[in-house]
Amino acid sequence: MEFTGIRAIVTGGASGIGLATARLLTERGAAVACLDLSDPPEPLYGVRADVRDDAQVRTAVGQAAEHLGGLDVLVNNAGIGAQGTVEDNDDAEWHGVFDVNVFGMVRMARAALPHLRRSEHAAIVNTCSIAATVGLPSRALYSATKGAVLSLTLAMAADHLREGIRVTCVNPGTADTPWIGRLLDAAADPEAERAALEARQPTGRLVSAQEVAAAIAYLASPFASATTGTALAVDGGMDGLRLRPEK
Repeated sequence: MEFTGIRAIVTGGASGIGLATARLLTERGAAVACLDLSDPPEPLYGVRADVRDDAQVRTAVGQAAEHLGGLDVLVNNAGIGAQGTVEDNDDAEWHGVFDVNVFGMVRMARAALPHLRRSEHAAIVNTCSIAATVGLPSRALYSATKGAVLSLTLAMAADHLREGIRVTCVNPGTADTPWIGRLLDAAADPEAERAALEARQPTGRLVSAQEVAAAIAYLASPFASATTGTALAVDGGMDGLRLRPEK
């Protein structure tokens, strides 16, 4: 129950990694508000907002902080995916994905910082991706946004260290989330596509939302009080391991 007395906002908290994180933080004692376009399952508390809209973000963060009695942790998790090489996505899609994956985090952080500065345990955890550190095929736009998130995390950690606010990020590998489910459903051969995604991770399987949530919870917790400016990979060894093929 290391989160007893800690108040947290989780964006994208109605599904996938965000929902798993909200549930885990709640189980460990935190008071949690899920910020999303839809409501989370009961009994989680939800606030509806679109991270692309600065006014909505500021209103929602204020509402959540008032409901929680303050704010200690921001989990910047809301994001969308994109497929294709640098030629395949037009300017509108580039702007749209950056608007959610990068500018959405900026808007959330700007709105949350005044509340976090009043906390004795202030932390921001950004959901980044293994795509920020390795080259993945047909992920040019998505990878560019996550590379920006990684750099943003480091810059924010430096800017807010002396204010007592830790900033870190988690880098999942391919996670078994609703977005990946939709990607597989749209594939010509869903079973073959899933097998290919599993095979590129040394563990031979997809990462679960709960495994990513556990990493986020650690980074947000008092146990990580000496950790800032860090990217924690939860990728089945995809970034760091180079295994020989099995005989």
